[in-house]
Amino acid sequence: MTSTALLLAVALGLQAQRTMNAPKGGKAISDELLGIFFEDISMSADGGLYAELVQNGSFEYSPAERDGWGAGTAWKVIRPGHSLGLIEVRKDNPIHPNNPTYMRLHTERTKQFYDYTGWRGYGIQNDGFEGISVKAGEKYDFSVFFRNIGNAKTVRVALVENKEGWPPKDPRLLAETTINVSNTNWAKYEAVLTPDSTSQKAALQILVLNEGDLDIDQVSLMPQDTYMGHGLRKDLAQALADLHPRFMRFPGGCVVHGGGDGFWDTYRWKTTIGPKELRRGLKNTWGYHQSMGLGYYEYFQFCEDLGMQPVPILPCGVSCQGTNGGWNMWPTQAQDVVPMSEMDEWVQDALDLIEWANGDPATSKWAKMRADAGHPKPFNLKYLGIGNEEKISPEFCERFKYMYERVTKAHPEIVIVGTAGPGSHPENPDFEAGWKLADELGMPIIDEHYYEPNSYFLSSRQYDQYPRDRKTKVYLGEYASKDKKLLDALAEGLYLLHVERNADVVVMTSYAPLFARKTNTNWNPDLIYYDNERPFLTCSYYVQQLFGQSCGQYYYGDCVTFEGDVANIEQPQKDVNYGQSVILNVKTRKLYVKLVNAGSDVKKAKVNLGRFGLKKQAKKTVISGQPDAENNYEAQPIVPAIETIKAQKKFTLDLAPYSMVMLEYSL
Repeated sequence: MTSTALLLAVALGLQAQRTMNAPKGGKAISDELLGIFFEDISMSADGGLYAELVQNGSFEYSPAERDGWGAGTAWKVIRPGHSLGLIEVRKDNPIHPNNPTYMRLHTERTKQFYDYTGWRGYGIQNDGFEGISVKAGEKYDFSVFFRNIGNAKTVRVALVENKEGWPPKDPRLLAETTINVSNTNWAKYEAVLTPDSTSQKAALQILVLNEGDLDIDQVSLMPQDTYMGHGLRKDLAQALADLHPRFMRFPGGCVVHGGGDGFWDTYRWKTTIGPKELRRGLKNTWGYHQSMGLGYYEYFQFCEDLGMQPVPILPCGVSCQGTNGGWNMWPTQAQDVVPMSEMDEWVQDALDLIEWANGDPATSKWAKMRADAGHPKPFNLKYLGIGNEEKISPEFCERFKYMYERVTKAHPEIVIVGTAGPGSHPENPDFEAGWKLADELGMPIIDEHYYEPNSYFLSSRQYDQYPRDRKTKVYLGEYASKDKKLLDALAEGLYLLHVERNADVVVMTSYAPLFARKTNTNWNPDLIYYDNERPFLTCSYYVQQLFGQSCGQYYYGDCVTFEGDVANIEQPQKDVNYGQSVILNVKTRKLYVKLVNAGSDVKKAKVNLGRFGLKKQAKKTVISGQPDAENNYEAQPIVPAIETIKAQKKFTLDLAPYSMVMLEYSL
């Protein structure tokens, strides 16, 4: 290509991306409407999005977290060749007080009483999360902390696949290495394991090959091939990237302020950053352990990788409530609060988080910690949530106001997201109290949550009635129809069309929950299910994906009409089970026409795009099927059908029963 041609190509590319002026008739709306909400529920982090393959690698599982659990959960003793030894749980002189538990391996005998040519040694084995899935030729980073006692040790580390049958046989070897340990202080040892064959049921073995004592902690096995090299499971992270989310809310959810155990298991962001061995594991609200390998640094890094705004949620000195909130998830748990005399600690957590995310490492202690972790540039935090669907009691209001006023005074540039409590419907007293507090404070955004049958999403048009003169905007932070069939996904899609029409009031939305492990599901439905091998994408996932692909800055309500309408579909009557939305993105010069038919009859839509300068071709995406069709582990009957069509300014489209159609045009 000549230099002239190259310059012309560059100029044409820049022209194609140049922001355009919106034609008349559009209503300015939020272009951050579609985001995601990550909560560590249903093992979404460890055993899920976080790519770590070892379970309980820091030996911190505890009976306080689940009956029957202990430091040895997910581990077992192995002694090939009848080696002898003893394993002991220890807490004296640990790596760090945040990581107090470790194991001492006391090896008594590795020599045999008979001629034995197989494996030997005394040690432990971890089977990961229902098996460790490895691929031939892929590289896996192994790391561990050892502290030697007495004579130097040789340690054999191996990936194996155990053979079934009786008598027991040596496992099939997939990869191995040896580590020589002589340091009498805690030290980190690393190696790379490369399996010679693929296995879905591999195990990690650590065997001491000579007599004596050896302390062990913080065992890790991570695939080198993670999403953008940042430690997240590649296929699950890609599924999120394919949603095109504009923001991510994290780390919860009820995880933020603890479950039914009091404040000791409240999520505190400061103990989730820094080296992994210094982080404090925590009982999860949903009944299992969080290693915090996926912590605030990883959340912020993932937001940057996907071009999402981070929306961290901090507790505000008020616990999750049980029966008082009406959920009956923790029947004996009332809403607990910290004394007002201790609230400055919670305020400081928020101020320090802003410094950690946005500050200058040269002048800020917290920003220097971010830089030391590998990110000297600021994360450019814009949003900060305070509280998560707490009961809007007088005690909550007092503590929220205390925190809100001090954070906004110190950082007026930060957009605070409040809460409307659980069950955000106009008839709910928490909803009324939450909005009253928002109006009193002039809160920028309030977070509404509700989970309802598909009939609610098919019929409700609540945001049409919201006042337009309120300063406070809406973030619909948790919502879902209560099943995962196609009809539920279409009901959610129809509701999102209603949200887009009101995107001058509703500025952000996120479906919830996001992830669920196939065999450890706390809540149904979820957007993405998965096992060790692959994600399973629901019907709702594909509807969310279309809305994520089609965010823009202007809404046009008069480009589509439906044959036989007795009222303007832009302001539809209740119980209309079809709808439309036309969205313009002036930054990308794209126009999107979305239509949903959640009924049993064909609907004829008349489309007029005469005010837009369309290019010759368009992309058509269709989601359709039987209303009770469901994507599950055995079958995925609902997947989008995509084709290229000729772009027309005026046409009629037959919208099939139980379908969603999106047309994408370049301008």
